[in-house]
Amino acid sequence: MTWDPAAALAEERRQILERLASLTGDYDDIVEANEAANADDEHDPEGATIAFERSQVGAFVTQARDHLAEVDAALARLSDGTYGACASCGRPVGEPRLEARPTARLCTGCASKH
Repeated sequence: MTWDPAAALAEERRQILERLASLTGDYDDIVEANEAANADDEHDPEGATIAFERSQVGAFVTQARDHLAEVDAALARLSDGTYGACASCGRPVGEPRLEARPTARLCTGCASKH
């Protein structure tokens, strides 16, 4: 069985979208709970926890969106025929690296320089 980058990227994209939907729901739940709670975080023993949770989930949402953009960029490279070519030196990225990290834009040599 050979590795299929289109299938790998499509599956990764599906998983990210699923995670984003879950995280967005979590974030909305935290915001809704915060609206119903005491808005005075300074004197509310739960205030810092709610703020921390909101910040943490917000960071996870940002990470997931960034990763989704990387997957979409890799799919665009696959579509235009540049997938698998190093964005820096133009040499092949290498199938083992792409299997491990399907969104890789750089070969190992160039990645180690950056």
